[in-house]
Amino acid sequence: MDNRDDIREFLTSRRARITPEQAGLPDFGGSRRVAGLRRAEVAMIAGVSPDYYTRLERGNLAGVSDSVLDALCRALRLDEAERSHLYDLARAAGSTARTRRRPAKPHVRPGTQHLLDAMTDAPAFVRNGRLDILAANRLAEALYSPAFDTAGRPVNLARFCFLDARAEQFYPGWNDAANTTVALLRTEAGRDPYDKALTDLVGELATRSDDFRIRWAAHDVRLHHTGTKHFQHPLVGSLELGFEAMPMPADPGLTLTAYSAEPGSPASNALRLLASWAAPDHRAEHPAVTDRP
Repeated sequence: MDNRDDIREFLTSRRARITPEQAGLPDFGGSRRVAGLRRAEVAMIAGVSPDYYTRLERGNLAGVSDSVLDALCRALRLDEAERSHLYDLARAAGSTARTRRRPAKPHVRPGTQHLLDAMTDAPAFVRNGRLDILAANRLAEALYSPAFDTAGRPVNLARFCFLDARAEQFYPGWNDAANTTVALLRTEAGRDPYDKALTDLVGELATRSDDFRIRWAAHDVRLHHTGTKHFQHPLVGSLELGFEAMPMPADPGLTLTAYSAEPGSPASNALRLLASWAAPDHRAEHPAVTDRP
């Protein structure tokens, strides 16, 4: 198993989106048989031979120097996420059974769960690169109650987004949520193309969802460390929450995500109401919010 197809499709798709004018090349008129730049044009901009670039675009990135990768990033006008993805693809291409990335642990340490539970005013959870929620505090379970209201464990946010009809209502900006979900999975696949569980998940989603399959073919990647998310919660209505997604150095492959609301905002009031619903004594009387599994 290798990642040559992913390399080829990624480089081809990035080359196709750049016009000669954007690359600063002269326009000699006439029709072009390819979308975007030709291979020879990318090679010229990157300062490598056409034959060498053709070999790279066919998926042979093993052993390529950082200087060549930097030149490709400049020639293809890659952003920060795409640049990191290209380097991940190159590292994976040169990996062996001994050097392949170890999969993230399927469970979190007790201390991490204690930290989540101590965050009583902020929804927070820990996920892996496949978007499995491996641990969450009660407020995060209440926020994501439609996703937790399923039999499967661990809850997977990609399956929820593409295979659960409630997702389109839960995410008012579903298209952006779907694009982000696929971009995160594509980024993870670049880091570790040998993750069988991820390959199985992608295969399942591609088989069952046309929306996923179209987005997966675009080879888009994205960094997702901070920003704002919008939810339409079945109990408390609209919420606009800021988020911070922080990799966990002690647990490689895991990310802690926490949400917050602007003090005094409607979202802050909605979070307080949601917290009251998430309280164990209230949930025992009003089981509208899913209990922790």
